[in-house]
Amino acid sequence: MAKSPKAYNNAEFLNSKDARALRILAEYLEPKARFDKLGVEDTVVFFGSARVNPDSVWYEAARDLARRLTTWSKGLESKERRFVVCTGGGPGIMEAANRGASEARGLNVGLTISIPDEEFDNPYVSRELHFHFHYFFMRKFWFVYLAKAVVLFPGGFGTLDELFEILTLVQTRKMRKRIPIVLFGTEYWDDIVDFGGLVKYGMISPGDLALFHRTNSVDEAYQMIIKGLTENALGTPGPVL
Repeated sequence: MAKSPKAYNNAEFLNSKDARALRILAEYLEPKARFDKLGVEDTVVFFGSARVNPDSVWYEAARDLARRLTTWSKGLESKERRFVVCTGGGPGIMEAANRGASEARGLNVGLTISIPDEEFDNPYVSRELHFHFHYFFMRKFWFVYLAKAVVLFPGGFGTLDELFEILTLVQTRKMRKRIPIVLFGTEYWDDIVDFGGLVKYGMISPGDLALFHRTNSVDEAYQMIIKGLTENALGTPGPVL
């Protein structure tokens, strides 16, 4: 008589609804083990559309900014890896940021997600820091948990979702760490989100507009992020919520 498999080797059980909690926990523990092993303390997260072409000015801006931030972070006096570029691991803006970090010879993170459409694994993500998630909320947790700065390039529903979740966490002070939030592409963001209208109708406070910065300049974005990291994050390595 064949022996029954041990529970942790039972694929039928592990893929059942009864083991959902174990799968969720695995999407926390497995990335954590890799981050710990490689000494990745915290990240600078790039969000933006997968549909941006490599010949776009936004693609080149994301690539340049990621390269410059990686060069800066590698020059810090730290045994751990600080402010590592992190993206969703796909094409477009994500590829551009991973590419820039790779060109600066820095490790970089790609948090990909399983979706019904054909998936894309950009070649610039560091292999040892390429993660593949089933649960969107666990992927979003890892975006926010390690982030010490966030830069959002033009994007669609996913980018807007990530923008408003982060702004909500900061506004409600559920996220206690002070992080620079940069919206790159001023005209795009002014067309897509009427932040002034939210103030006009009393849906946000005027002071909430200071939670983020809009710019069209890589130099300005770089200076904003470096200033924020230097003032609020250099002395607090590791995840802080």
